[in-house]
Amino acid sequence: MDAVFLARLQFGLIAGFHFLFPPTTLGLTFIVVILETLHARTNNDAYKRLSAFLVKILGTVFVMGVATGISLEFAFGNNWAAYSRTVGDIFGAPLAAEAIFSFFLESVFLGILVFGRDRVKPKTYRLSAFLVFLGAHLSGLWIIIANSWMQTPAGFRMEGGRAVLDDFFAAAFNPSTLVRFVHTILGGWMTGALVVLAIAAWLTLRGRSADKAALLFKPALAVFAVAAVLQLGTGHAHSVQVTRTQPEKMAAFEALWRTENGAPFTVFGIPDEKNERTLLAVRIPKMLSFLVSFDPNSRVLGLDEFPKEERPPVLLPFASYHVMILLGLGFIAMGAWGLWLQARKKLVTSRGFLKLLIFAVPLPYLANELGWIAAEVGRQPWAVYRVLRTADAASSVVPAGNILFSIVLFTIIYALIGIVGLRIILKTVRGGPDGEAATAGKGAV
Repeated sequence: MDAVFLARLQFGLIAGFHFLFPPTTLGLTFIVVILETLHARTNNDAYKRLSAFLVKILGTVFVMGVATGISLEFAFGNNWAAYSRTVGDIFGAPLAAEAIFSFFLESVFLGILVFGRDRVKPKTYRLSAFLVFLGAHLSGLWIIIANSWMQTPAGFRMEGGRAVLDDFFAAAFNPSTLVRFVHTILGGWMTGALVVLAIAAWLTLRGRSADKAALLFKPALAVFAVAAVLQLGTGHAHSVQVTRTQPEKMAAFEALWRTENGAPFTVFGIPDEKNERTLLAVRIPKMLSFLVSFDPNSRVLGLDEFPKEERPPVLLPFASYHVMILLGLGFIAMGAWGLWLQARKKLVTSRGFLKLLIFAVPLPYLANELGWIAAEVGRQPWAVYRVLRTADAASSVVPAGNILFSIVLFTIIYALIGIVGLRIILKTVRGGPDGEAATAGKGAV
């Protein structure tokens, strides 16, 4: 067994499972802020109940995210000690900032949302909702800063085999930070909004709290539809950035084996890495060149420009990237369909669309995971792009057997967390906005 491969597998499993929860938090906090604002403007008690209902779900998601995210911090010191020694002075700073400036902000004021509805003034409660929203998004920013520095490192120098910070702002706002942050945030808004839409659809189909479910559709559908369209733009901008700063990654995304003027966009294909060809390829001539530079004849670097030992794998990034794009287009169509039904006042009576909302819930999670896989696998063989190889970043003293045991243990623990957390969320959903789950804490002095 290869210890480096197992260390990568372990980190991928725990990070991938953890990544189910932050996007949900981003979307739910946004919807809660909208509902609290609508309650303040209309004084409609239904918005208050809907907000309290979603806060219960948000609290469960937050706890699951915390429980699954702690292990990631320890993984850097255990399985990736060489990484921590080499770049930890830079990489550790945004992680520390995330805990100090974001996590505590989010967790403290989430406590007010969960337990303090009738213990604080309405303005204080609305402010708390906004601060939870802000904390969640700041947390995402710090994490994206850390990860983006691995993708496009800047603002540092190597000294004695260690990365030393030269310019904090250059490191924090490196060439990929902002576009990746906006892209990730929009993905979270879509995820949380679709979860809310699915809940409203389920309540409508079951005939439970139908009046409140109808109110829930409006903000959630608006967030989902707008975010889906904006995501197309940020995805394109991110692809342009990748082409400029990590050209071998884009070449892997498109299975572009050779540099071409007027490079095609591959709609479908099966990359054959051994023979450097794409089987059953369906391509749009010159489209890739046009998309990344608005010039159909521009030159796009292929994998042949890079030594084989510095090329990323092709099949997994290629498949992840293209399925993610396909899902993104599907989300735009779904949002447009929902808005069309809403404009015709047929949204709550369209059983087919309501069922689609419920069954589509896993799809934004899948899209988020695929985007992450494409970004991380596409960066290989580098832990920090062109600075530190993944093979050199792993700990040299941790046996493969120990890592394998931890993988099994984490799988069992995370499965239990997932089962228990999902049961709690489903119980809350079944209770509905008029149920006991939505009114916990009522009557407090």
